[in-house]
Amino acid sequence: MKPFDPKSFHNILGNLLQDERVAEMKRFVQHGSITTYDHCRNVASISQRINRGLRLKANEDTLLKGAMLHDYFLYDWHDNPRDHNGWHGTAHAGVACRNAEKDFDIDSQTAHVIRSHMWPLNITSVPRSREAWIVCIADKLVSAQETIRHRR
Repeated sequence: MKPFDPKSFHNILGNLLQDERVAEMKRFVQHGSITTYDHCRNVASISQRINRGLRLKANEDTLLKGAMLHDYFLYDWHDNPRDHNGWHGTAHAGVACRNAEKDFDIDSQTAHVIRSHMWPLNITSVPRSREAWIVCIADKLVSAQETIRHRR
């Protein structure tokens, strides 16, 4: 099994990657010069690599959908990080999850991946599944890389 498999990646995420609501994430910068859309796609790619490379046997449908929607909050957090129900760092996972539940028929496991990706900053949203742990770790790795390598 290849650590990254473009065919299965696109089989699982194809509809999301083409969805105009998900494409809205291209309007917002996440880290440095990276858009929220590209950040989420990078997290999904690294999540698949971690899962397959370490043979963790996480559910790839839940893993990749949760990774692609983990920052589906649809606003520019740089404008005022205290807007949107509190500090962006602690509030955006809940906003992203509510948006994903409203716009896409996600299951409770995928919702948990989205809600818990900011642990330990969100101390009460502890990852409780392989999928959630993988996305939480992948998000930290990708965020650090994007912040360091892609400053505006």
